[in-house]
Amino acid sequence: MDLSWGYSPPDRSSKSQRERLAAPLSQNQGIEVVTDSHNSGQHKDREAAAAEVRRMWQPTPSWTQPDPNATPAADPEPTDQADLVDKAPRSSKAVPEDDQADELSQDFPGDSWSQPAPPLASDPWTHPVSEHNDPAPTPSSGPELSPAAQHFFPQGIPGQHAPQPERQVSYRADELLQALPLPREAPAEKGVRSVLRLRPGSSERLERVARATAATAFRRPVTITVANPKGGSGKTPTTLLLAGALGQARGGGVVAWDNNELRGNMHLRTHDTNSRSTVTDLLQAMTMLTQPDARLGDVGAYLRHQVSGQYDVLTSATTTYAQIEAKDFDQIHRLLSRFYKVLVIDTGNNEGSSNWREAMKASDVLVIPIKWKSLSCAAAVQMLEELDHQGPDAQRLIRRAVIAVSNGPGDVNKEVEKQLRPYFESRAAAVVDIPTDPHIAAEGPLDHSALQPATRRAALELAAKVAEQITIALNVPR
Repeated sequence: MDLSWGYSPPDRSSKSQRERLAAPLSQNQGIEVVTDSHNSGQHKDREAAAAEVRRMWQPTPSWTQPDPNATPAADPEPTDQADLVDKAPRSSKAVPEDDQADELSQDFPGDSWSQPAPPLASDPWTHPVSEHNDPAPTPSSGPELSPAAQHFFPQGIPGQHAPQPERQVSYRADELLQALPLPREAPAEKGVRSVLRLRPGSSERLERVARATAATAFRRPVTITVANPKGGSGKTPTTLLLAGALGQARGGGVVAWDNNELRGNMHLRTHDTNSRSTVTDLLQAMTMLTQPDARLGDVGAYLRHQVSGQYDVLTSATTTYAQIEAKDFDQIHRLLSRFYKVLVIDTGNNEGSSNWREAMKASDVLVIPIKWKSLSCAAAVQMLEELDHQGPDAQRLIRRAVIAVSNGPGDVNKEVEKQLRPYFESRAAAVVDIPTDPHIAAEGPLDHSALQPATRRAALELAAKVAEQITIALNVPR
């Protein structure tokens, strides 16, 4: 029984036949031949997409020397299928099977996905490198993918990220510190504002600025000399007021030294705390105190510590058998500069003594206490004129001088103040008025906690003005 009409054996050459049938349709058109195998076509598309990605990542020479003998290249064939269909011939003639592959290979030498695209003028990666080997500019965006490649790489080229805008970051310490947020201002400490936790008023803010200025950290020990040849002009109270204001602002490290050649009265204006020693006892122990292993506590045994002002006091000799000379001043000055940051020196009334002159030579700033009385102001004017003839160092000391006006009850002469205030303001760096205080007028031990608020503010202002002049003196070479 013949059953050939109902069954036909599989034609093993069907694939080759279909390819031959499809060949005329794709001839000279660039249309990709789609076989009956869906997996095979998908594999080819994936390989084509990968080839395009490899082409984009393939390094391109930055610049090539053009060939003068080369002919201009023809315009590239369109790759869009719609364009290929439009450009395809309307009539086709049969082409032999053997010649079909050769003709296709001439029109399409290779896989269209693997052909390197001509460099675009806008492609930033093809810009020539400058003569100084500067790096090429960073592209603003990566190369675009074709629709087929986007199908297999929807997230873009693997490993390629959108460039981030360059940030100008500085790592200099001063710029980083300036970029830090400023600390919040502490609330008021006085008056109703302190109860309500409000910001300080203008007067309290100025006081904070003065305290910060008085607490300036100097790069070496400094010396402040308080001088006026007229007795009773307020040298010792001014010295103690200044030392106490500096000690409270700085938290210690300040010593007040009575540099009277014979007998001063600082031991009468300070509290006798832990020692009755004087400068004479300190000089006798100088051999021990100048040893390398000497400590601050060893020197402190010969000083008086003032708790309320947070400073120490070195008093002068109470007897007349030992007079301080220039060599004694130098030894004491070197010793105190070793353990203290700020030295405030009270002087005597004799401008011709050697220790008085040595104090002027060692001074960074001069403080001149006066009262608005004729004798006090006349002695200060004569001292300034004498120093003006001592050379450039003394003249600079006059320009950095601070006038401290401290009047007792009934000491103010309005006519003297009217005539001489402009003179002192023109010669010195600043004039600070210290109000009359009953605690100072009592002529007893000076306790900073017992001073009136206005007196404490004036002493702090004096300390701030002196600290400003010290800063100027340290920045200007002597």
